[in-house]
Amino acid sequence: MQDYNFNEYFDHFPIAMAYVPWQQLTKIFDDLDAAYKTGTIFPELEKPFTGRRCTK
Repeated sequence: MQDYNFNEYFDHFPIAMAYVPWQQLTKIFDDLDAAYKTGTIFPELEKPFTGRRCTK
């Protein structure tokens, strides 16, 4: 088994850039049980992971 030193590989990767749009939280869930199951009280933030993209 090969012993990997990850520090030497980090120099080969570019720095990541993130795109974070401004969030406009205008609504909240009326049903608190639904909000608890979703993980947020804001419906705009409900974006389940589908394996490729977060879509609703």
